[in-house]
Amino acid sequence: MRSTRSIEILCLSLAALVLIWSRAIFSHTGLTLALLGAFCGAILAFRSQRLFRNRTRLRLLVESWSMMAFVTGVLYLTGRSVSPMLNLYLLPVILSALTLGRLVTLLQVGAICAIHLVLALATPGVQVLSLAYASAAVGELSPILLVAYLTATLAADVTEAREHIETLAQTDPLTGLLNLRTFTSAWQRVHAASESAQTPYAVLMVDVDHLRNVNDAFGHAAGDSVLNLVARSLQRSIRNTDFAARYAGDEFTVLLPGATREVADEVVARVRNNVYKTTLDLGSRMIRSTVAIGVAIHPRDGREIRDLLGASEANMYRDKELRRPPAASA
Repeated sequence: MRSTRSIEILCLSLAALVLIWSRAIFSHTGLTLALLGAFCGAILAFRSQRLFRNRTRLRLLVESWSMMAFVTGVLYLTGRSVSPMLNLYLLPVILSALTLGRLVTLLQVGAICAIHLVLALATPGVQVLSLAYASAAVGELSPILLVAYLTATLAADVTEAREHIETLAQTDPLTGLLNLRTFTSAWQRVHAASESAQTPYAVLMVDVDHLRNVNDAFGHAAGDSVLNLVARSLQRSIRNTDFAARYAGDEFTVLLPGATREVADEVVARVRNNVYKTTLDLGSRMIRSTVAIGVAIHPRDGREIRDLLGASEANMYRDKELRRPPAASA
């Protein structure tokens, strides 16, 4: 918003100076003052918190095209198609390229070309069907098209890089699941909402069985493959509104907003099934993985996050012990 405001003020200042220097403000006083006043009013209106609330893209679209209409008025008052202020169109074009994307910017450049033709028709002594006009128009409009393309491309690259950085900051680099910091933040939001609405939710702790044996027998790359297998199984087993994260080492955690014990048990069954039915090819042999899972339900197993975490971990270790073969426990 600060950048948009700066572009609008710069456009207004440059236009006012040119209108004064060209003496257009004296020869077309009423029209000039109306144009400047209308654009000043538009700038103030765009700064209002009530206008286009929560519709930022629409506001930027209206601002950009309003600026272009203002520039068109300035050109009409200062020489029409031969006005020295044609490059003032660069300001709304740059605004569109930075915020609205290639398509809107391309439409805007097309509109500028059409406006240039209309202004030329209204300019005495200009023959729009002549080679001289065509050459002049290409020379004047090509820089605008070039700036629009380069700015839109740069903005797209910056947006892609920012999204990639944000993804890296929120996810575990090995599995692609949420990292613990992002998961904890989501858990705090879900917990606060659940406390306020007095609704349940479930948290699962998931531990991969015998991962150390896989690392010892096949190497850590094989162990990483097992972790990725479990991560993909978790993603297939939960809803889009649920959260899954790598907790630490060979442990994962899952948050199920609004889930009762029955819903949580269904998710647990899906996770076990999806993990077990997915085999891992390690070259010399195929292996299957299993997981131990502990469940805690808010508020039955605790009203604080740390209590729910402790309960889910305790239930996970209990599940691991119950599923351990008798020979292994002897």
